[in-house]
Amino acid sequence: MQENRLEQFINNPKISLWKLSVPMMLGMSVQAIYTLIDTAFIGKWVGWQALAGLGVVFPALFIILGITFGLGSGATTVIAQSIGEDNKEKADSFAKHTIILGLIISLIFITIGLLFGENILSSQGAKEESFRYASDYFFTLILGTPFMILGIFFRSILSGEGDTILPMKILGFGTILNIILDPPLIIYYGIKGAAAATVISQFMVFALFMYIIIFKDRAYLSLNFKNFKFDSFYLWPIFKIGVPSALSMLIMSMGIFTYNIILSKTSNPEAALAAYATVHRIEHLFFIPLISISTSMITLVGMFYGAKKYHLIITVLKHCIKYALIISTLFGLFFYSFSKKILPIFTNDIEVINLGISYFNIFSFAVPFVTLSMICSRTIQGLGKSYPMFIITCLRVIIVSCSLGWYFIVLNNKPIEFAWLSILISCMFASFISSIWLAYELKKIKKV
Repeated sequence: MQENRLEQFINNPKISLWKLSVPMMLGMSVQAIYTLIDTAFIGKWVGWQALAGLGVVFPALFIILGITFGLGSGATTVIAQSIGEDNKEKADSFAKHTIILGLIISLIFITIGLLFGENILSSQGAKEESFRYASDYFFTLILGTPFMILGIFFRSILSGEGDTILPMKILGFGTILNIILDPPLIIYYGIKGAAAATVISQFMVFALFMYIIIFKDRAYLSLNFKNFKFDSFYLWPIFKIGVPSALSMLIMSMGIFTYNIILSKTSNPEAALAAYATVHRIEHLFFIPLISISTSMITLVGMFYGAKKYHLIITVLKHCIKYALIISTLFGLFFYSFSKKILPIFTNDIEVINLGISYFNIFSFAVPFVTLSMICSRTIQGLGKSYPMFIITCLRVIIVSCSLGWYFIVLNNKPIEFAWLSILISCMFASFISSIWLAYELKKIKKV
């Protein structure tokens, strides 16, 4: 089955990009739509202070998700390269060790969250009511951490073997269940109910992955643990690729954390935090096609690199950049034109709406630059190198975005628009550096 899929990828690299990305896109879109619905429910039924609370929780949640997705992308890369090398046994071992890794980091995150959660939340300058909402949401959500992490790892394993359809179906089911559970649980339990709905749906996603992949043996890779023997040899390549990617996500989380602190120094800090949390969730929905396309490049580039089909990497990269930039430009125009109509769906507070509009008026111009940077970084990762992504992220977030934001807002008391402008400048910078770095890496493999 997988041999045929690999052959199809090699014979039709451009079509394969869409075969991988479209199912991933649909699955992630359903999830993002849920997130927006969840935000609207919380904003309308609980209050805009609850949205500010969500903004405080987001950096901590992003750390967990960032490390998980980072290590998951490492698993995707090594599995794809092993399949490209026609070494199924090696790919099987990588997949099994990925699951064990998921169990280990789940225990670590739960322990840290329970012991230090309040300190993490309180350090971002949230006022008393916002902090209460943040605490209620966080300590309910942390209980579902193992299900969330293992669900992401299952998806990464399947992406590595080139299957994005099964994850789409399972994640779609989980998201629909979440949407169904949200109204009654939020009505009766407030923001704790929203978190509980998420935990329940994550458990169901995890259970379905376990049943279909392991017990029904639906995947090409074998995840039967009957004769499994742990070998740290298989963790090293995952860490080698995944850790820099995870650290990149961690740096991004620290950036959001720092921006929350920066926004807490503005004239209306809770409104600024609520606006920042809301726009993040809105923009995520529209970035899904671009994230899906760029993430699919990890699988394709990994397989082509493993099979030594280097010319196909160039072919699919040009195709990817062309269409992703067209899509991103259209999304930027949409943000700029319709933010006034979108934001009132999530809150009735005029200040929050106006701050969100000012964000989109500036960030709209950043969308194509963010897209180009994502594609370049994921392509480099597919080649088996993640440290460039980490370095570029550090430069973008710490050196440019946070430094400029702190300089403008905290040190010089500039209007909040200067914080948004700092983000735009950092995205332009990252796209320039990542493009140059990718050109350098491609030049090296041409000489092989």
